Amino acid sequence: MKTVRLTMAQALLRFLDNQYVEIDGEEKKFVKGVIGIFGHGNVTGMGEALEQRASELTYTQGKNEQGMVHTATAFAKQKNRQEIYACTTSVGPGALNMVTAAGTATVNRIPVLLLPGDIFATRQPDPVLQQVEDPTDYTISASDAFKPVSKYWDRVSRPEQLMTAMVNAMRVLTDPVETGAVTVSLPQDVQSEAYDYPEAFFEKRVHVIERRKLSTVAKARAMELISRKKKPIIIAGGGVLYAEAAKELKEFSEAFGIPVGETQAGKSSLPWDFELNMGSIGSTGSSASNLLAKEADLVIGIGTRLTDFSTSSKTAFQNPEVDFLNINVSSMDAMKLNAQLAVADAKEALKELKESLNEIEYRSSYTKEELQNLKEDWTKQVNAYYADTNSEGLSQTQVLGEINSSIGENDTIIAAAGSLPGDLHRLWRSGNPKSYHMEYGFSCMGYEVAGALGIKLAQPDDEVYALVGDGSYLMLHSELVTSIQEKQKINIILFDNNGFQCIHNLQRGQGSDGFGNEFRYRDENENALTGSYIPIDFAANAASMGAKTFTVRTIDELKQALQQVKKEKVSTLIDIKVLPGTCTTGVEHSWWRLGVAEVSKSPKVQKAYESMSSTLEKVRKF
Repeated sequence: MKTVRLTMAQALLRFLDNQYVEIDGEEKKFVKGVIGIFGHGNVTGMGEALEQRASELTYTQGKNEQGMVHTATAFAKQKNRQEIYACTTSVGPGALNMVTAAGTATVNRIPVLLLPGDIFATRQPDPVLQQVEDPTDYTISASDAFKPVSKYWDRVSRPEQLMTAMVNAMRVLTDPVETGAVTVSLPQDVQSEAYDYPEAFFEKRVHVIERRKLSTVAKARAMELISRKKKPIIIAGGGVLYAEAAKELKEFSEAFGIPVGETQAGKSSLPWDFELNMGSIGSTGSSASNLLAKEADLVIGIGTRLTDFSTSSKTAFQNPEVDFLNINVSSMDAMKLNAQLAVADAKEALKELKESLNEIEYRSSYTKEELQNLKEDWTKQVNAYYADTNSEGLSQTQVLGEINSSIGENDTIIAAAGSLPGDLHRLWRSGNPKSYHMEYGFSCMGYEVAGALGIKLAQPDDEVYALVGDGSYLMLHSELVTSIQEKQKINIILFDNNGFQCIHNLQRGQGSDGFGNEFRYRDENENALTGSYIPIDFAANAASMGAKTFTVRTIDELKQALQQVKKEKVSTLIDIKVLPGTCTTGVEHSWWRLGVAEVSKSPKVQKAYESMSSTLEKVRKF
């Protein structure tokens, strides 16, 4: 067997450079490049291999370890999980900074390859800088913290272990069911150790992503269930987009007159003005979708995880005769809500079921007028939110309306946390698939700016807009510098409402007077954060990093800024002062369960607990 002598890091890069995926007969390179920050735990191993061009993979310099993984995650999400970045860090704190982002990727089922540095495998210099030193288990290092948030975890303690580690890593990364964060921990000494690797290890590997068809039994049971139901509703999840099944969903819905509600991950599967798209569903849902869900006798989940937001904490479905049919590549997701399982690819399943339902001339019992009235009523509500003016300043929903009407159809917005996800899910009008990018599996504050860079790397010819609150921006915005360094323009639209207003609204809605969520000075007399708001110049902050910035206080200034950012060649930031509490509230059947205090001195909290207890009588138990 022919061999080639390489360091473990050099071999790793060479291996990654020859990984491909194939879907529907189309082949593409799987690993786009490596994003990294160097420290003593990887600079002489992975750093040397990248410097000496052990592969053709492009190196991108991150500015924050969590941020760079968010960039990689957003890239893979936008590429429908068919292309990825690898991320390299040093040992200890550099590695641990990736753990939050690893959880974000795994919860959202997005592939990302994490290559944290690790302590010396040889143990000769122990204890080394940044070593944990657990007295009960000397094998434990900081990298063990990745285990709960990784879909596959390995440690390469000898250079030859790289081969089985990476073959298994690719198995998970390219599996639509098992995918998520994959962590391969690399001891800093082993990265630089040489081994005679067989050349066969570096041969081109094509990982075929197969579209699983419905089994005969699953198809028969699905047909039997649908055929006897009169008022079904579809919940379109992220799996519709990952399976590239938007066209099939539209045709299926049209063929049988079945209305569709979209989850956060599934939004943009259908154009907002498609007559059977009833908008968002669940806790942040539209009145149209939620009213239909309440009365539905069949709920067809397609590629959805059916989280508490999508199901209004299992209160959305009130028809005593309701049944569930879940089409999903994952049996874990397909079985939720005691559903009839249809474990299959969304595109294949929709095509098969459409053909069979046409044969029996199935049609839902909804009238065109009934669905049209629901959609028109919701459209009027959205129009009213978008036209919401306030004499004291800009309302958040009015600002969103102006942004929605100003940006292009092919442009992409991204958001993740705060009150914006709820407003965007309800109000945003998407035209094309993938123009709406929401991280709402983890709702990770700080994803927005870094994620915008990931989208831009995936779609360099399109404009990308990160919609972010001041709280999220303060947590993590360092990849703005990376976007400028890489000449990859992103646009940050910053909603400055003086704090964590989403949670402020949430706690007040449960009886609190508001505590600890606004950016206020400490009042020394009360020893509490109840002083005046802290003035923060976000435009000046972004300008100091090289961005073109705009400060907006009126709707006319916003219109002008939105037109100007389109002409800029460098990353931009629009700092918008919006009034706290001007988000969407009170939409029908949009309950979300919280852990309200059972015992409290506050009568308002006591009342909130009683209200929650009353609603719990209506919930599904599993």
